[in-house]
Amino acid sequence: MRSPKLLGLLSLISSASAFECTREWLQETVDKYIFMQTAGHHSDFDNLAYDMVYLENNKTASILSDIPAWPLVIDAHRSVLDTTLCKTFTEIIVTNPNHPYVIHTQMSLNEEGNVQLIDSLVTDKGDWAFNATGYLYWNSLETWDPIPESKRLPREKLKAAADAYADRCNDVTVQVPFGTPCARLEGGAYTGRGNLSANTCNLGGLPQNVPMTNRRYVVDEIMGTVDIFLGFTGLDRTRPKEGTPDSHLFRVEDGLIRYIHTVSACFVNGCGMNGTGIPPGIEL
Repeated sequence: MRSPKLLGLLSLISSASAFECTREWLQETVDKYIFMQTAGHHSDFDNLAYDMVYLENNKTASILSDIPAWPLVIDAHRSVLDTTLCKTFTEIIVTNPNHPYVIHTQMSLNEEGNVQLIDSLVTDKGDWAFNATGYLYWNSLETWDPIPESKRLPREKLKAAADAYADRCNDVTVQVPFGTPCARLEGGAYTGRGNLSANTCNLGGLPQNVPMTNRRYVVDEIMGTVDIFLGFTGLDRTRPKEGTPDSHLFRVEDGLIRYIHTVSACFVNGCGMNGTGIPPGIEL
C-alpha cells in the first residue's frame, strides 16, 4: 500500500504535468501582476516560481525594492495573452504628477504555470519622447477590441507583420504592411492628427541600417496583437552595441498594422540625442 506522503507527491506530479496554459490562467496571472503593482507588494501573487527572475530595463532587479514594491495609481492598462509560448504582455500608464510612468512588461510562465520571468521596461522622465499624459490621451482614442473570429490571423502572419517593421529599420527594401488608418504612439508623441480615418504610419523617416536585436515576442491571435521586446541599436549613441531597451506593441487588422505603441528606456537623458529627443532620420 502506498503511503499518504507518496500519494500526495504523485498527486503534485500529476497536477504539474497536467497544466494547460489557458487564456483564463494567463488573465488571472496578469490580474495578480496588476494588483501587485497597485498594492506595492506581492503577497497575493501565489504563482511566482521559487527561482523567479525580475528584470528592470534589462538589469536584474528585485520585486521587494524596485518598481513592484511601490504602489502606483494605474490610469489604464491592457494585456496580451500568448497561450502558445505561455507568456503575457502588459502595458501600464501612470500619470501621477509626482512620478508618471509608462511600463511595458512581459511575463514568462513555466511548465507548472508559475511565473519564471518578469521582464519590465520602466519609462519615465528623460526616456524617449516621454509624456505619460499624452500617452494616456492618445491611447484613449484607440480601439483594441477582440478581432472577429472570422478575421483572426494565425500567429505566424501577425508576427511577420511586426517583424517587417523591425526589419525595415535595417533594410530599406522591406515592405511594411501599414494599414490606413494607422498611428504610432511613441513615449507620448503621436503621429495621428486631424482626420483619424486618413492617418498613416508610412511617413518615412524610419531609421536605416539599424539592427533590432534580441527580439522576444508575445502574440495574441484573438486581439490581433504582437509585442516585441528588443535592443534598439541606433537610438542611444552612448551604447550602440547593447541597444536601448525597447518595446514595440502592434495591433494588426486584416493583415495590416493599425496601431504601434513604443517605449524606450534610455540610458542617458533623451537617449543621447543632445536634447532634441529625435535622432537624424527619425520622425515622430
